[in-house]
Amino acid sequence: MIRVTVWNEFIHEREQEAIRAVHPQGLHEEIAAFLRTNEDMTVRTATLQDPEYGLSQEVLDRTDVLLWWGHMGHHLVPDEVAQRVRDRVLAGMGFIPLHSAHYSKPLKLLLGTTCSLTWRDNDFERVWCINPAHPIAQGVPPYFELPHEEMYGEWFDVPEPDEVVFVGWFRGGEVFRSGCCWQRGTGRIFYFQPGHEEYASYQNPHVQRILTNAVRWAAPRYCRRTLGCLYRGAGCDVPQEIEPY
Repeated sequence: MIRVTVWNEFIHEREQEAIRAVHPQGLHEEIAAFLRTNEDMTVRTATLQDPEYGLSQEVLDRTDVLLWWGHMGHHLVPDEVAQRVRDRVLAGMGFIPLHSAHYSKPLKLLLGTTCSLTWRDNDFERVWCINPAHPIAQGVPPYFELPHEEMYGEWFDVPEPDEVVFVGWFRGGEVFRSGCCWQRGTGRIFYFQPGHEEYASYQNPHVQRILTNAVRWAAPRYCRRTLGCLYRGAGCDVPQEIEPY
C-alpha cells in the first residue's frame, strides 16, 4: 500500500464562503476523496491547523507520498517543519506540490531557486501532454481543457526539470511548464500547476488521473530495509524477507 498524506493550509475554505462553496470539505478532502478510490493507497489528510502544523516527524515517517496545497500561508510554516519535509524527500518520500505550492518553503529548499513566475486570474487553459510515454501521462489524452484556471506563465524560475510532462497554454498566448519532474536525493518530485482555489480543477477526471498516476510514480521504489534503512525510526513494518518493491 502507498501511504499518502494530502496536506492543505486550509485557510481559503475556512475564511471565504465563495471558496467553501466550491470545496465544502476543503481542498485536502476533495483530493483525498478520489485518491481513496484506489485500492493500492491509504490516504490521510493534514492541515496547517493540526498539531505540529500537520507535519510531525511521525506523520512524515508514515508517509510515502506527500501532496501539498498552499497559497496564503507559506510564511506560517516554520522553517524547521519545512526542513523536516525536505529531509524526508531526500530520504525517499515522494513530494507533489500543487498550484501555488511552487512558493512553498519545502519546494524552494529542494530546488534552491525563487520558484517565481508570472500570473493573472481567470483564464481558459489547455493542458497539453508533451511526454505521452511518461508514467504520469498514462491514460491522459493529448490535451484537455479547463474553462477557468489561474494563468501561470514563464519565466518559471526553477532548475531545468528532469522531465516535463505537461505544458499549459492560455488564451493570452502564455505558455507554462505545468507538469515538471525532479529527483532530489532518493525522492521524486512532481509539480502540477492546475488547482486554483476558486475553480473546480480537482473535479476534472483528467486532473484526477494525473494526480493518481503521480502518486504511484513518486512512491518509493525500494524496500524500507535497504539503502542503509533510509526509513530508520519510522517503525519499519516490512517483513525482513520481502525484496525491494
